[in-house]
Amino acid sequence: MFDLVSLIKTAGYLGIAGIVFAESGLFIGFFLPGDSLLFTAGFLASQDYLNILILVPISFISAVIGDSFGYGFGKKFGPRVFNREKSLIWNPEHVHRAQEFYAKHGPKTIILARFLPVIRTFAPIMAGVGQMRYRTFLAYNVIGGFLWGIGLPLLGFYLGSYIPDIDKYLIPIIALIIILSASPIIFKVLSNKDYRTSLLAAFKKFR
Repeated sequence: MFDLVSLIKTAGYLGIAGIVFAESGLFIGFFLPGDSLLFTAGFLASQDYLNILILVPISFISAVIGDSFGYGFGKKFGPRVFNREKSLIWNPEHVHRAQEFYAKHGPKTIILARFLPVIRTFAPIMAGVGQMRYRTFLAYNVIGGFLWGIGLPLLGFYLGSYIPDIDKYLIPIIALIIILSASPIIFKVLSNKDYRTSLLAAFKKFR
């Protein structure tokens, strides 16, 4: 785990906004530490390194704009890419599946994806690919952005304000947040027979 505290102190509000935006809607942002970043930023605000009244709106706005950018990218370029002739990498069926999925599960997916690493990066892009209605997408994007972009910094802020010497436990707390965030994906992978078979095959190959 790299030093989030030093990163936030160095990058400041602009860096936090950039990371939240990138993780919310850019392909390259899937590896960024959104959950732990926002929690740690909230904790630093409780220690007067940041202002919570500035941090919270920046996090929220960056999250909403990032998701909207991802949606726009998916809507504009997704069908153009996936509707090409079927190949080893591209499959036109992905577009049709995305359209069916977001027609049925789109709203709750946009909200829940906020709390799932990697998934939160690709969910808005796939919502655009699936031609989800933008007005509907935006409404749930705002709700998800509020719960995630405001909830996590406030959690870090209030824990830092009311629990004595919480900085001693900061790394275990961040590690717990990462584990909890990744656990739904891990459970899904391990509970799916096809995924388990693929993982075992890959493990045997590289033993």
